[in-house]
Amino acid sequence: MMAKIIRERCIGCGACASVCPKVFDMDDEGLAIVIATPVPEDEEISAQEAADRCPVEAITIG
Repeated sequence: MMAKIIRERCIGCGACASVCPKVFDMDDEGLAIVIATPVPEDEEISAQEAADRCPVEAITIG
């Protein structure tokens, strides 16, 4: 499973990093980044939850 951030959509709310800190973090610009590629198997549910909580749908999981 791969996670991707659509940076043009990201508003830097930090919800993804709060929900799934082993996969998502915030960069120096305050935007989300993926720090685990591929998503570890034990983090797949959390990564999907982070994507579902993104208010601007900036995360794709697949």
